[in-house]
Amino acid sequence: MNTTHTLRRARRCSFLFSTLLLGITATASAGAQHLSGSAALTSDYVWRGSTQSQGDAAVQAGFRVAGDNGLYAAVSGSSVEFAPQTHASSELDFIVGWTGALGTELALDANLLHYRYPATTVDLNWTELNTTLTWKNNYWLSLGWSPQALGTRQDGLYSQLGARLPLTDTLRMEALAGYYRLQDAPGGGYAHGQLSAIWALAAPLELRLSAHTTDQHARALLGDDYAGSRWEVALQGSF
Repeated sequence: MNTTHTLRRARRCSFLFSTLLLGITATASAGAQHLSGSAALTSDYVWRGSTQSQGDAAVQAGFRVAGDNGLYAAVSGSSVEFAPQTHASSELDFIVGWTGALGTELALDANLLHYRYPATTVDLNWTELNTTLTWKNNYWLSLGWSPQALGTRQDGLYSQLGARLPLTDTLRMEALAGYYRLQDAPGGGYAHGQLSAIWALAAPLELRLSAHTTDQHARALLGDDYAGSRWEVALQGSF
């Protein structure tokens, strides 16, 4: 066992949970709090172009509490299916952040996100710092950076550019393009794209149909079973 690496991991976990606790405490003391949540059933859990469930269906749920000062804390979870030797069957995401307006048309969201995989036989947990700049509520630029990207010891910088186009009161389209720069990846990283149609059904349900695709570098890095082109259908309810 690498004792130095284990101690570093322990210190990072301690810092993470201290930060999460501070964020939750700050949110709770922010005056009025607002609780929201969601639950979803999806035909395939696709994250940054790659499947996290090996093409199988996934169940997801999340909760968020936000204060009037913009601080928020959230937790979400999903079923996953990685390589058999990892024994990974679930993912939990813990988030603390701040969101607010930067003007009449610009908004910023900055958060610390910790990905955790309980009951695995290997250490897959990792943490990422994310920022999203939104313009007119319909266009966004996101950046996510981590020194332990994908649960490894490599640096990773993820960038995404997206747009939302309302077509009717109940139908909208969303399109995004992303690039994941990974320090030790073949070709330096990979690109992916997504196009979605979202129907607002009887409140509070939404139906999403998404087409995903990745470039050849994603196939080389992740394998054909995880990257490439795929369809996803998801039914989500929010409160």
